[in-house]
Order: sequence, then structure tokens, then C-alpha cells
Amino acid sequence: MTDGLDLESAYGRTLDRIWAQGGQMSRLGMTALMWICHSERPLEAEELCQALAVEIGSTDCNDNNAPSIRTVLSCCQGFIVMDMKESTIQPIHYTLQEYLTSHRNLFQSPHSTIAETCLTYLNSRQVMALSDSGIQSAQHSPFLRYSSAYWGAHMKKELTDRGKTLALKLFRHYESHISTRLLLEHTLDPEILCSIVSPYKFTGLHCASMFGLAEVVRALITMDGIDINGIDEVGATPLVWAAENGHEAAVKLLLGLGDINPDRPDCEGRTPLSYAAENGHQAVVKLLLGRKDVNPDRPDHNGQTPISWASENGHEAALKLLLERKGVNPDRIDDSDRTPIWWAAQNGHEAALKLLLGHEDVNPDKPDCDGRTPLSCAAENGHQAVVRLLLGWKDVNPDKPDHNGQTPISWASENGHEAVVKLLLGRKDVNPNRLDGWGRTPVSWAAQNGHETAVKLLLERAGVNPDKPDWNRQTPILFAAESGHEAVVKLLLGRKDVNPNRPDRNGRTPISLATENGHETMVKLLLGHKDINPNGVDIRGPPRSCILLNGAVRVEPN
Repeated sequence: MTDGLDLESAYGRTLDRIWAQGGQMSRLGMTALMWICHSERPLEAEELCQALAVEIGSTDCNDNNAPSIRTVLSCCQGFIVMDMKESTIQPIHYTLQEYLTSHRNLFQSPHSTIAETCLTYLNSRQVMALSDSGIQSAQHSPFLRYSSAYWGAHMKKELTDRGKTLALKLFRHYESHISTRLLLEHTLDPEILCSIVSPYKFTGLHCASMFGLAEVVRALITMDGIDINGIDEVGATPLVWAAENGHEAAVKLLLGLGDINPDRPDCEGRTPLSYAAENGHQAVVKLLLGRKDVNPDRPDHNGQTPISWASENGHEAALKLLLERKGVNPDRIDDSDRTPIWWAAQNGHEAALKLLLGHEDVNPDKPDCDGRTPLSCAAENGHQAVVRLLLGWKDVNPDKPDHNGQTPISWASENGHEAVVKLLLGRKDVNPNRLDGWGRTPVSWAAQNGHETAVKLLLERAGVNPDKPDWNRQTPILFAAESGHEAVVKLLLGRKDVNPNRPDRNGRTPISLATENGHETMVKLLLGHKDINPNGVDIRGPPRSCILLNGAVRVEPN
């Protein structure tokens, strides 16, 4: 295991030992390995043991039939181990899972088997009895959470007639079934769950659409009493769930129904197209845009349109489809005055930004409600390619301050994005000495956060003042000393135009701040400078001096 040599041979011999056990032990070992290899997340020991006790198709699930984890580990002949810290069962080595899954003849239809096991468990008499007794019941049924949240994911990979029958059986009681609550708990924001009580509005059709089980959706929509436009606890229709998760076949089925509303928004004002665009589901976006009764530019309750969501997440294919559709405004602002270009720039989506900039009716320099331009946000987040792209546009002001007076170079310096700082310093129309609303310069921000290279780049620019105090009279070296950034302090001490004894409004000097914050090596560094006055006055208290005694720093009153 350590050197990784001849593992395939070792795995083969271990499989031979598992099969050689024969009978129930061999079956138990191979079934456990199937679960470990194909589960959607690592299983806890109790979950695995309870899953192994389920007999597919049975109406009863007796926990007394569950094997002990010791027995399971023994039957697997050392292939699986228990992670004591996480209480989960793991393969002995990551290559084991690769080995077992590559030998497809080892497990026959693993995902349909797991799905049918989960559904058998959920349809059992014991679980059905839990439906009205509250969510606390799940604590005593470990396998309940996994089976509720993941049966559909397994069935999506392998659907059988028996699995379909078991799913339809579950959906007969789904509005009051405990698994519905557990699936919603797995899917929705915890704050929303507080207001959700049984019976649930989240129906079997919602569930089948969420998982993309097209054949189950087909069966459900033919049944009496099924509301294809019904909304659940968050106002979402089955079509919203199918579109959000990119299930093209399910979306196509639902759109083929004559009385479907393809543009019905949920509680947040989000439509199926909005979710499909956000998640980059190109095929679903194309289907929805092919409908005349879908508004391609409909804003949600925050003012974001489908093109805004696609731009925010950098989904080029979906964005291209939306830009080709008439009636879509590529420069529409949301409730925070943010355009699609703003969102693409903030998140560094260069290709999406290029698509948007290809339209003449967009403003690449439109600030949001805080005065932040696309360039400002790209600079803050260090998106070098996006910054370079925006700087190539004549309509972009590279030195535009926001409502707090911070410019793109100020944001880039504060966050230490050296490449972006360098790009901006290459522009003659960028003022690296510009003061923001606190009277701070880019050097001040870079020094406070210890960005040595950014400070160095700024100081190389002619005319940059390395000692400019802000409104509280704090200089860059004061900020750096207070935060313990020795490399920056050393850099600034090498400048003749930096006063290392300059006090702030409270009379605090670099050495007094370094002493106060316990930065001993910083104090030594400062004391080693010929111009340092160790007896700086601090008007907040009695005068203090910092001395070096036997190599240790000590603060004493004068």
C-alpha cells in the first residue's frame, strides 16, 4: 500500500479470499464493497449495516437482521476500514475503488440495486409508521437520511421497472412521508425549513423532476389529480426543479404538456430559465428559449435576469444563446445597479466578458450602487486577464473611485494582487497617490496587509509618497509595524523619505505599536535603525520606552 507496487495483484488475491468464504459471508462482503464503491457519499457504519439488512421488495425491514460492523469488516478481508474520526467506512486505499469500479463484472447493476434497496426501506412498514411522528425519528434509523436524499441519484444512473414501481409506490404517500422532509432538509436552506410542516406541497412529481427521472415523470403526468404547475414550499414548480438540475428529458416532457406554464416564478421570482442559465444547462436553456411564452429577460426579486445569472457564473454557451435572443438586454441593471458585465468581471469570467463586450449597447464602466465598476471588482479579486481586457476599452476609466474613494489600484494593492498592480501602474492615467475616503493611499493598504511585492512595485513608480499619513495621521510604516509585517517595514526603513518616528493622532509611533502588539523581532528591527527614537510619546497613557535587555524586548515607563 505504501509504495503502490503490484496493487492489482494484491487486490485480485484478496477478492479470491472473499469469494472463498462462500455463502452468506461472500455475499455480505461483495455487497458491502458495492455500497462503498458506488455510494454518493461516505457511509457511516450504522448506515451501511442497516442497508445490508434490507431485502429488496420486502415490506418489513427488521434491524435485528443487520450485521455488526465487525462482521462486515471481517467479510471484506481488510478491503475496507473504519475512519474512527469521521465514523465512516472507507476503502483501504484510494486505488481500491478505481480497481473495483473498473472491473464492471464484479457488481451487477450496482446503482439500480442501491436505488431499489433505498426505496424498499422507505416503503417498509417500519418507516411508513415514522411518517407522522416527527423528524426526531430519523435519529433512530441511520439509513433513513441516506435513502431519502440519494435514491433518486442512483435511479437516474440505472432505472429498472422494479425501481420505477417502488418509486411510484413511495409517491402515493409522499406528501406525508418522513423522507420528503429529509430530502427538503438536504436540499433547501435551513432557514426555509423552519416554516415547513407536513403535509408537504413537495409532491412526487416535484421529486421525480428534481432527480430527472423522465420515465417516472411520464408515468406521473398521466395520473388523475396531478398538478403539473403545482408549487411547493419555495414556490417552485416541477419544471423549475427539472430546469435547475439540467434534466433535459424531463424538461422536454413537461414542456410538451398543453397546460404547462413554462415561465412561472418561484418565491424569489426565479423562473425555470433563470435557474437553467445560472447553472449553465445549455440544452435546457435552448428548450426554454424556444417557447414564445417564456420571457427571456424576466427579472427576479433582486432584479437579476437570466443573462445576469449566466454572466455571474461564466456559462458561455448559455450566455451566447441568450444574447442571440431578441428582447434580452445585455446591459440591464439589477437592484444593486449591477450589470451582466459587472458580474462577469467580478468573478473573473474572461470569455463571458468578451461575449458581452461584443455588443455595442453595453457600458463596460457602469458602477454599482457602491460606486464599484467592473474594473474595480476585477482588480480587487486579482483577475489579471479581465483587468487587461477592460483596460483595453476607451470607455473604461482606470482610476475611477468608488463611494469610499477607493480606486482599482487601491483595491488591488489592499489585496496584494501584484500582476494587477503592475498592469495599473503601467497606465499614465492611474494616480498611485490618490487618497480614498479615509485619506489612505494604495501604499498604505498594501503595507497594512503585508504585501511586500505590491509595496515595492508602488515605490518604484516616480512620485509615490511612501510616508503619506491618513486622516488619523497613520503612515504606511505605522500600519505595517502594528501588524508585524517585518519585510514591509524593512523596505520602508530603506527609504530616506520615510520618517520612522512619525506619530499618529494618538502619539503612537511604529516602535510603540510594535511593542504594544508584542512583535519582538519587529522591535529589534526598528531599534537597529539609526534614526529610531525609542522614547516615543503615546498620549493615551504614561510615556513608555522600549529597550533591548539581554536580547529580549521590554517595555518600561520613562
